[in-house]
Amino acid sequence: MIYIATHKKYVMPPFDGYQPILVGAARHSELPSGYLSDATGRNISLKNSNFNELTAIYWIRYNTKDEVVGLMHYRRYLGLKKSHRLEDILQNQQINHLLSQYDIILPKKRNYIIENQKDHYLHAHSTEPYVIMKQVIAMKYVEYLPAFEQMEKSTSAHLFNMFIMPKRLFNDYADFLFGVLEEVEKNIDTEKFEGQEARVYGFLAERLMDTWVNTKRVSVVECPVIGLERTNWLDKGYNFLKRKFFPKSKKKVHF
Repeated sequence: MIYIATHKKYVMPPFDGYQPILVGAARHSELPSGYLSDATGRNISLKNSNFNELTAIYWIRYNTKDEVVGLMHYRRYLGLKKSHRLEDILQNQQINHLLSQYDIILPKKRNYIIENQKDHYLHAHSTEPYVIMKQVIAMKYVEYLPAFEQMEKSTSAHLFNMFIMPKRLFNDYADFLFGVLEEVEKNIDTEKFEGQEARVYGFLAERLMDTWVNTKRVSVVECPVIGLERTNWLDKGYNFLKRKFFPKSKKKVHF
């Protein structure tokens, strides 16, 4: 099952195999018809303001028994070609074909060219959580440290916390992801973060996918991202350069 993380009612795919899940549902008074809630069973729904779509990943880890699982966003999906059409997203037959040849399906890497992943993160976000995350990996997940440092030096990354993979691999990924983030959580005060910065764990998690992939040496097939809402690339490029060359300026990192 491919789960679609959303914080509101939105147009959903008409295809089999896709299931919307309302994230942060513990703070919602109503659940749209046909949507699952991330506030049932074992969950961290109340932490959604800091964990974002990760509350759906947590729910999937502990409350599902699907053979294959995936996570998409209500306005972002994976497809065989880049487009803005919901009709172009991956369907079951295509997913099964790809997974018969590769271990996992991820979004095409985002390339930043002029800066590596470490610098890109630190120019866009608060430094403290990232530093603590690396310390946690170095102390408690040392086998992942070489891949983490490889990620830091790379100018590209698999972002968005989107994926499709067998549940057995997903469970391993989720255990690593939340194992690291739970240790980070013990050492930072999210109350001091405002606006987009409050979504700290969602941003940190984007740097852990490649860390896990390269440590486990799983095979990856990349698919284009289908964005239902068009990106203003001029605005995005302007803010990217602004963050790099004027790091103390007000940041805009989510589009």
